[in-house]
Parts: sequence; structure tokens; C-alpha cells
Amino acid sequence: MLSLEESLKILKETNALIEGHFILSSGLHSSKYVQCAQLMSRPEHAVKICESLANKIKNEFKDFNLILSPAMGGILVGYELGKILNKKTIFSERVNGDFKLRRDFRIKENDKVLIVEDVITTGKSSIECSELVKVNKAKVIGYACIIDRSIGKSKIKEKIVSQVQLDIPTYKKDNLPKELISIKPIKPGSRNL
Repeated sequence: MLSLEESLKILKETNALIEGHFILSSGLHSSKYVQCAQLMSRPEHAVKICESLANKIKNEFKDFNLILSPAMGGILVGYELGKILNKKTIFSERVNGDFKLRRDFRIKENDKVLIVEDVITTGKSSIECSELVKVNKAKVIGYACIIDRSIGKSKIKEKIVSQVQLDIPTYKKDNLPKELISIKPIKPGSRNL
């Protein structure tokens, strides 16, 4: 498995961990942004991170048959982990603001589902995915992500397995530090697509 230092080096080399002024999907502001799409666009680096995460998943979750990822960020991560772990992989998409299963994807009753994301901050997308699992009378066995930046404050109460945990401060718009006030914010996330 990759160490934290090795993982951070890969994230920085691929521009998956960048600095500036960002508005996150949650509406909070941050001086750092994790853009795992940049990592996933570099397969030779992404596979190292995903193989290491897959080993952690194998150690933590022994019995599951389905990976569910939220679009957009989780699709490639879910696919790569599904390939490594030899598990069926599906994704949910937003329709009128709510996650739905489309493309004839199904969750069967009694499926054991691992929810996979690129980044977990508030846990909102993961929790929305878990509702799809429950509605279909299946069971969420846990959560996995490349980056867990929730520092224990997400809405997810179950175990989160991650390759990297990062404590990146976030701020409300009316409580920005001086260094962020002078930088024009950008909103790189995909939640509102």
C-alpha cells in the first residue's frame, strides 16, 4: 500500500491537489481543492492510488457484491475499483436535482453495496446514494473514497475507508480569511451539472 507521502506526491504531480480560492459543492470556501478527475486522467498514476485503496477495502469489507458511485466524480473511481476488486459497478445520476438509477442499472434486494466516491467532504452525495440502496431493500456495507476530507464531520456515520485523509479548512462566505478575500473564487465541482 502507498504511504500518505507517496499518495500526496501523486496527487500533487497530477494536479489533483491544487491551491487557490474554491467554492466547494457544499457552498463552503477553501484554499485547496482536490480534483480527482485530474488524477484519473493519468491512468499510470491513478492505478497506483486505486490499487492501494482496493487493498484497504479488502482488509475492511469482506463481503459485498456491488459498487455504487455518484456521478460525476465517483464514476471513474468506482469503475477502477470494480475492475481491481472484480465487482459489478454502477453509478447514479442527478435527475432534477435527485440521484436516480438510469441506464437500466439496478440494485437487487439483499445486494451488499459499497458506495465509492472520489472525495468525501460533507457526505451529501454518499448519503443520497445510500437512500437508493435502502429503497431497493439492499444493504450499505460501507463507504470508500480516494480522499476523505470530512475529518469526522460528515453526515456518514458508518466506516469510511480512504487512501488519504486531509484536513483542509473550509469557510463560510462571510467568514473568509484575508488571503482568500483577494482571490476570485472558482467553483470546479460537478454537483450542479
